[in-house]
Amino acid sequence: MSDHNSAIKRMPTPLSMSRSGLAWGLLGVAAFSFTVPFTRVAVESMSPLFIGSGRAVIATVLAAAALFITRQHLPRGIQWFRLAIVASGVVVGFPLLTSFALTTASASHSAMVIALLPAATAVMAAHRGKERPPLPFWIMAFVGTLVAVAFASIQGGGSIRLEWADLLLFGAVMAAAIGYAEGGLLAREMGSWQTVSWALILASPLMVTLTTIAIVYQPPTGTPTQWAAFAYLGVVSMFLGFFAWYRGLAIGPMAQVSQVQLTQPVLSILWAALILREQLTWQTIIGGLAVILCAGIAVRTRLNGSPLTRAAASNEAPADVSRSTVGP
Repeated sequence: MSDHNSAIKRMPTPLSMSRSGLAWGLLGVAAFSFTVPFTRVAVESMSPLFIGSGRAVIATVLAAAALFITRQHLPRGIQWFRLAIVASGVVVGFPLLTSFALTTASASHSAMVIALLPAATAVMAAHRGKERPPLPFWIMAFVGTLVAVAFASIQGGGSIRLEWADLLLFGAVMAAAIGYAEGGLLAREMGSWQTVSWALILASPLMVTLTTIAIVYQPPTGTPTQWAAFAYLGVVSMFLGFFAWYRGLAIGPMAQVSQVQLTQPVLSILWAALILREQLTWQTIIGGLAVILCAGIAVRTRLNGSPLTRAAASNEAPADVSRSTVGP
């Protein structure tokens, strides 16, 4: 009886899926929106291998400290394998692939390709999370993706021809989508910051090795601005941003929350205009508003699904998200 009562006491307060998940997701997207322009700043003087791996090393130091201070339990059994999937996607795949792509691609052009990420994440989330968004949601997600790509293409000069950097960016999109979906599910069991922290720890031997190789091959140098951009990539893009993003995905439904990513290319191009002096036109402003509108409609469509869909979504609310010793 005491065990039963103890279990009842640990039950968290239900989270509002219409607000909490979206709010945390938007916060994560806002943090990630600086990744492309700041990577573009850093690769001007640092090797892409150093940036892609070194940022993970910085985040790993922070993750190890957080796990040690809060005395988190080790992951169990299959969780290690699932963490390996998360690490492969968001710790290794996305950072390295985007870093190499941005040595030649502009921040605006890269944002055009990364605009495919919300749709890719929604597909992976629906597959892994067994979510069944209604048809209007998929239609609006597809329309939103097309608008986001068109918007970023206009900002990039209207060119949509594929180059080798685009292949790297497509690979980065797939890696991130898989890592986001698996990480969102795992965050329901382990907590949002714990998930990214253990993924960083798991990938640390590889990333430390790659960072060492990068330093030996091409010792990093840069201006204070470039080092500040690199620090942001390590502290925020690789660590703190995932606190909010995985929490939002865990609250879910993941397919719905993933659509707030449609605002990321808008923000990234805005930051590129302000930081990198890339051109910003009135067409860009109109396109950005259209992208945000599509994201809002997609989310609204998911929220206004059938009663059965809403009931199923409510049952997906994570029981463990609020259980973290220290969490966002």
